[in-house]
Formats: sequence, C-alpha cells, structure tokens
Amino acid sequence: MSRDLPSVDLVVATVGRTDELGRFLDSIEAQGYGPLRVIVVDQNEDERVAEIAHGRGFELVHERAERGLSRARNAGLGQIESDLVAFPDDDCVYPPGLLERVAERFGDSGLDGLTGRAVDSEGRSSASWKSDPALLTDDNLWNRAISFTIFLRREVVQRVGAFDERLGLGSTDPWSSGEEIDYLIRAVRDGARIEYDPSLVVRHPVRQDDQRIGARDGATVGYLLRKHRYPARVIARMLVRPLGGMLASLVRLDGSRAGYQLATFRGRARGYRGAKRANSSA
Repeated sequence: MSRDLPSVDLVVATVGRTDELGRFLDSIEAQGYGPLRVIVVDQNEDERVAEIAHGRGFELVHERAERGLSRARNAGLGQIESDLVAFPDDDCVYPPGLLERVAERFGDSGLDGLTGRAVDSEGRSSASWKSDPALLTDDNLWNRAISFTIFLRREVVQRVGAFDERLGLGSTDPWSSGEEIDYLIRAVRDGARIEYDPSLVVRHPVRQDDQRIGARDGATVGYLLRKHRYPARVIARMLVRPLGGMLASLVRLDGSRAGYQLATFRGRARGYRGAKRANSSA
C-alpha cells in the first residue's frame, strides 16, 4: 500500500450498541489502512465503549457527548485533524479495501468528496439508490448519499461547519433525520465538488419502510426544501413524487407501500410548513 495515501478520521456516534460497534471496529481493523483514526463519540452512560475499544490496532479517540446524532457528530468535529473525514454509523461495516479505494479516488482528481451506496449483508440495495455515477448537485443528491457512505476533505468540513442539531436522530423536532443531506446541500452550494460512485458500498442493515419512517423522513425533506429556499419546480416535484408512488402502489394492490407513500407526502407538506415557523422563531 502506498504511504502517500491521505490520512482519514472516522467520526462514529454511538449509543446503546455493543456487538454492532464491535463488528464495525473489527471491519476497520481489517482494512489494514495505516494513516487512520477512529473518533468514537460516546453517548452511553456506561463504559461499554472502553471495553470494546481496548487493544485496537489503530488510534482511537474516545469523546463524550449528550444524546443526539448531530450533537455527537459536532463534538467529533472538534477532534478532526486528518486529510479526509467520514461519518460511519456504529452498526455499519466497511468491506475489505474500502478505505484504500476511497483514498485512491481522491488522489489528484480534484474531488472534494465522495459518496457511495448502502447494501445489506447479502449485497442487496434499496431500489431508490441511483445506479449511475454523478457529480452531486443540490438537485440530484437526494438519492445518492447517506451519512455512512460520505467521505469529505477536511477543508470542506471546516468550511461547512457544524451539523444542524435540529436534524438527526435524537432531535426533539419533527424532522429528526437528514442531517447529512443538509450538510451536503451546504457543501455543494459552497462549491465543493462531490461525486457519487455506486460501486463504493458500505454494508448496513436495510430498514423496512413503514408509515412512521415515511412521515419522519418526509418531514425532513420538507424542512430542507424550505430551509434552503429551493425553487418552486423542485418543491412541486418533491411533493408530487410520493403521490405518484402511492397511485402506482394502489394499482399493484400494495396497500402497505401506498400507505408509506401517503405518509411521506403528508410528512413533506408538514415539514415544509413547519420549517417556516421554526426558522422564523430561530
């Protein structure tokens, strides 16, 4: 392995997980990647992280933070010092060689960031993921990124700054997801050149879409559309899309999927309206 590869900081927020975090750290150890630090932001009230982290073959920084995913990541940002920064979940797994592949992609390419695709333990991916590589824009990034597949240069992170703590799991607001999409919108609008490569995959349990998830994630999308002042054509498209999905599901007599799509539409409308009130009171 070339010694000229960039150094990497992995900011991992964790709470309530033991075996999953252990498997993730095992997968990092198996990378055999030299210039690497793992910044574990611990939101547990016990000492499980110290036990799991002991004796690892890489540098591990143990940070504490209050509950909330965005709060934890912001605490981790205060510790970064490497060339590249990533935000893996505590229940994901990096396939062998991933970090070296990512590092080599940066090279002299002029890229400021990379995003990849999520797959489950069997290599299956949600149908919502795009199959074509693309340079991210604020219009196309919605189905081309998730937090644990994002890699950014430290300079980009320093320019973009903190995660929005109204977003992300643990937030008390209705839009408690999508903190990484907000971050990418800010980065791209700041001029960052970030590419989506669907051949770069990270293993992660694939959630089952249900109405609760649809309403939550829909509310986040609505919030982001208003927060970032998207044009009317984009807002209309993002509102109409789940309605089209609902109708298609009804034609297929798939009532569960139709319910999910309807909840998504209602969430987006509610989030868009709620963002106006939230931002006016901020």
